[in-house]
Amino acid sequence: MAQDSSLPNQPNPSVQSPSGSNDSTPGLDTTTPPSPAPPPILPVQAPPYHYFRPIKRPPIAPGYFPVFNLSAGYSVTDLAMPSSGRVALTGMDVSFAADGGKRVGAKLDLSYAHTTNVLNSGHPADVLSYLFGPTFSLWSGNSASTSVHVLAGGARVTGTFPIAGGGLTTGHVHYPALDFGGSAEYRLSRAFGFRVTIDCLHAHFYNSSGAIRGQNDLRVVNSIVYYVGEPVRSRHSAE
Repeated sequence: MAQDSSLPNQPNPSVQSPSGSNDSTPGLDTTTPPSPAPPPILPVQAPPYHYFRPIKRPPIAPGYFPVFNLSAGYSVTDLAMPSSGRVALTGMDVSFAADGGKRVGAKLDLSYAHTTNVLNSGHPADVLSYLFGPTFSLWSGNSASTSVHVLAGGARVTGTFPIAGGGLTTGHVHYPALDFGGSAEYRLSRAFGFRVTIDCLHAHFYNSSGAIRGQNDLRVVNSIVYYVGEPVRSRHSAE
């Protein structure tokens, strides 16, 4: 017969909780310290782009900054004519010059002068020249300055000359030309000035026997100058 292992009328031992155990519900324990607050999240700033930063460059010395000027005025040319000695021609002269601030510059000069009647002969005469070359500053002050120039280019001279059978005929010569001269300039303001130029134009024309020869013609130009850029030397600066 099978027998029960437990003794009759003997109480079962009660199940005891282990020592130190707490019957309180987890999460309701008020003695647990609170968790620290998370640190604030700050926005991250992107580094600036380098190509947006201005480039620092040393300033340009004012004495080396090129200055441009444009002039236009009235010209008188004393032209040699084999039929009448010399003839006065009047016209216009336009020039464009650059000054580098080191006493040396460059100049482009265009000039045209004419007359409609050479000594009442009914024949016209004119000179068209285009010249380019260096300029050299002799003296420069607050209001006045002087310079010389040596220009080279070409000149077309039209006029009258005698023919073998008697009488006059009209012809023209287009040859290389040279120009030597100087200018005196007075500064009227920061933008305008007045310039007087006297030079000698070496051109070519026919002589009394009909042969082409070189000749020297005197030219005087009175012109108004317009300074395109800021001048190298201000009127109020020391010389």
